[in-house]
Amino acid sequence: MEPSSSGRGAPPKPKPPMLPRNRRGQWAAFLIGLLVINLVLAFVTAQPKDRVQVPYQPFFTQQIAAGNVQEISSVDETVEGTLKKETSYTPTGKDAKPQKVTKFKTQIPSFVNTDDLTTQLAAKNVVVNAQAADHGRGILSTLLLGFGPTILLVGLFIWFARRAAAGGGAGALGGFGRSNARRITPTSQARVTFEDVAGIDEVENELVEIVDMLKNPERYERLGARIPRGVLLYGPPGTGKTLLARAVAGEADAAFFSMSASEFVEAIVGVGASRVRDLFKQAKEAAPAIIFIDELDAIGRARSGNVGGLSGGNDEREQTLNQILTEMDGFEKGETVIVLAATNRAEILDPALLRPGRFDRRIAVQPPDRDGRAEILKIHTRSVPLGPDVDLTTLASTTPGMTGADLALLVNEASLFAARRGHDAVTMADFTDAIEKVILGAERSVLMEDEVRRRTAYHESGHALIGMLTSGADPVRKISIIPRGQALGVTLSTPENDRYGYSRDELTAKIKVALGGRGAERLVFDEVTTGAESDIQQLTQIARGMVGRWGMSDTIGPIAVTDGRSDGGLLPGASPASGDTLRLVDDEVRRIVDTAEQEVLQLLELERPRLEALTAALLEHETLDGPDAYKAAGVDAPVALEA
Repeated sequence: MEPSSSGRGAPPKPKPPMLPRNRRGQWAAFLIGLLVINLVLAFVTAQPKDRVQVPYQPFFTQQIAAGNVQEISSVDETVEGTLKKETSYTPTGKDAKPQKVTKFKTQIPSFVNTDDLTTQLAAKNVVVNAQAADHGRGILSTLLLGFGPTILLVGLFIWFARRAAAGGGAGALGGFGRSNARRITPTSQARVTFEDVAGIDEVENELVEIVDMLKNPERYERLGARIPRGVLLYGPPGTGKTLLARAVAGEADAAFFSMSASEFVEAIVGVGASRVRDLFKQAKEAAPAIIFIDELDAIGRARSGNVGGLSGGNDEREQTLNQILTEMDGFEKGETVIVLAATNRAEILDPALLRPGRFDRRIAVQPPDRDGRAEILKIHTRSVPLGPDVDLTTLASTTPGMTGADLALLVNEASLFAARRGHDAVTMADFTDAIEKVILGAERSVLMEDEVRRRTAYHESGHALIGMLTSGADPVRKISIIPRGQALGVTLSTPENDRYGYSRDELTAKIKVALGGRGAERLVFDEVTTGAESDIQQLTQIARGMVGRWGMSDTIGPIAVTDGRSDGGLLPGASPASGDTLRLVDDEVRRIVDTAEQEVLQLLELERPRLEALTAALLEHETLDGPDAYKAAGVDAPVALEA
């Protein structure tokens, strides 16, 4: 049940009654009808009466020559006039019928000599006016065109204002500034609790304490402890930040308001700030309460001012951010309102948000370890019938780096494989194929030529063989020349255990493995192809990180030259190092990659028989699992892989 608001401030004021639905419908119908009538009458009354379109030549010129034109009115090339005697005119066309013409209109071609025309008109005593002839527009038409739209707009404004007043500000106008946050109660359907969260125990413990503070505030207040005003959850996408917030909503005996940061911002400046005020007002009235703001970076991005000639950003976004800062500072003593926020990019948030007194707690939500992944798999397979050969611990060992969202997708894909194959339960083979699909991509039906297939086999065998023979490289799990995603072939290598740091030798091994495919092509075909594009991007990123971020270059030393962010984290034109230092970085990156490539080529040439054997087996079977690949290459497989 929702917590009672008795004893926590004045009860909310009752909203004034809304207009009856039928009354609102009548107002809308009346205004729409008024608009239609206005347009129709204005169009009808503005049309010229009995004026026939005739050609300039021969009809108009003949009538002038015959002296049958009484008067004309001309604006630019348009001529409208009146004949002295009614004359018959037959338009050109298959079904054209003769027309009686007294009032006419025509167009003067641009190539006509108007001086000659003026002479002819003067000779025939034709009255020439310099303004358009009367189109028959009367007083009614003038009133409709002049005052009709204004009256209509005033009526619409009155209607919107009455709706806004009747709805307590929630009408068509007042609704702009009201918060549309979703209020979640413990009795809501699809309730999520901490039992549905696994793999991030340390984060869960932090939030369990927050929930306990809301339920038992006196337990902490008697010792002088203060409930945190804000809790920021940050980490990579898919790690469970939003799920944790939903679990807090399910566990806390408090009102829970959920809203995405992007929902605050509108094109109209000031609407976002108004919605923030309304959201916090609702939360204070329902205290104890939790406000959850998802994707906080949408409005919490650092304000850059006017540094380097750049604008300070969107005024609406900054006003919204300023209002959030003000509201978080404005909590009065005794108000039990906590702001819970989530973001994938904590590094770009404004420092004013992160200072103590606003987001007091900043909790990193990282991908789970092996035991955490096993627990997450248990949660996602609660309703999934599993085969007797399924070992969730083994699955957790073969999915390092996967987040909770990745594991949820993995279980779903495995269930889909089992359903397509007509299984009564999901087997280990279904999970294995699901892992390949999630990590490597779906198989493609591509008919490769024999030469392309052979080159792809050498390329993937080069990756795998270098991985098997290089110390510090991850074990090879699978090799395939079946096209997946954008790749014609794939080599899957994953570590035996979760890795939280790499040595220089291990990073160099990664560079060598990435160069293995290109090296095999050079050795066998004496040329390279575009198939190594992603490999080159990967090894370049690793080499630059070794030199510019991790201090693994003796020439550069322990100096951070780059920060590793995709956008560089710098303003245009700014640089973290001098030009000479950047040239040294480029030289060191080149040296590391060139040295690794020479060692790869030498190793492949020395182990050419193993390369040929592995390639032949891959061409025959198209896909080789880890133990089979090691056996084909004549290399002892790691103990963990054999198990």
